[in-house]
Amino acid sequence: MTETPKPSTTVVHPNPVIDLLPPYAAGKPPAAVEGLTPYKLSSNENPYAPVPSVLDTVTALVAGAEGEASALCRYPDPLSTALRTRLAEHHGVPADDIVTGGGSLGALTQIITAYAGPHDDGHRDEVLFAWRSFEAYPIVVRSAGAKDVQVPLTADHRHDLPAMLDAITENTRVIILCTPNNPTGPVLTTAEVEDFLAKVPEHILVVIDEAYVEFVRHDDAVQGIEMYRKHRNVAVLRTFSKAHGLANLRVGYSIAHPEITRHLRVVATPFAVSTVAEQAAIASLDALDEVTERVQKVVDERERVVAALTEAGWDIPETHANFVWLPLGEQAADFAARAGEQALSVRAFAGEGVRVSIGEVEANDRFIALARDYRKG
Repeated sequence: MTETPKPSTTVVHPNPVIDLLPPYAAGKPPAAVEGLTPYKLSSNENPYAPVPSVLDTVTALVAGAEGEASALCRYPDPLSTALRTRLAEHHGVPADDIVTGGGSLGALTQIITAYAGPHDDGHRDEVLFAWRSFEAYPIVVRSAGAKDVQVPLTADHRHDLPAMLDAITENTRVIILCTPNNPTGPVLTTAEVEDFLAKVPEHILVVIDEAYVEFVRHDDAVQGIEMYRKHRNVAVLRTFSKAHGLANLRVGYSIAHPEITRHLRVVATPFAVSTVAEQAAIASLDALDEVTERVQKVVDERERVVAALTEAGWDIPETHANFVWLPLGEQAADFAARAGEQALSVRAFAGEGVRVSIGEVEANDRFIALARDYRKG
């Protein structure tokens, strides 16, 4: 006979750092509105499915090719050797300089876990980044027991690199540069990053987050991999979630020199990248021309949306990602609510602005119409 547990006044407490974490607010799906097709423009997803050859690869792995069992009953290669080999060829870097993870966020988590945290004497390492930027940054940093140092963006919604240099202290261990910046859109240029790196102490790891790099159409935009080639303290983040349309499979990676990557492999979550994700990523690289065509469709739509917003009187930052930023301040929540009435979900940052992903043509048309009406009213 099973005994009923006795009531207890004891409370199981989480790690105290949990109370210091801001919640991650994922983009919500759109609400249903009668007569309107709903569109999700809140998560920066690629509106186009993976290319056909990638879908064929995934289907074969899941179902099992003729005479073969499904891949789902086997653990994946923990080192993602095949993908790293293919990426090494693609980028012209050593395979040992690549560490895969569950999206670029998983790759970043490995870096912060390995390079920033608390110390026995009570002090905490510091991680610098611009703000507002990717909202997962403070979550990852604080989860590692480190201290996040947020440096406000400039008036034109760009990284304030001089202010970031001024914020460096003896406790700074990592600096994150997000380019294009999520959620505002501007890129960093080669000249300003070169100047920045020349002034950052060499013992500080500089992470260049390029989750949206495939959408960049700026002649002077910094190339993270070139910075990694020139500087031993630079790591680069990339992902297959955006341009390649593989957000659900969670595959990303970092590129850094061996003295950095050897520590990342120690803290990496085993089997974080599934065989399905790995092979889908390889298939997508093998069909890069098709992927690039789809990316260009998004870029063309982005330029159309930006032109329409500008014509309607909106003053928005120059974006080189697959989204636009509306600096609405206290009106952010109201605009998001109005979008919801049009069966559009957008990402509102209370008191700051609204990020709107570039989606299907009809979704973009509806967003443009809403933005025009909102500007008039």
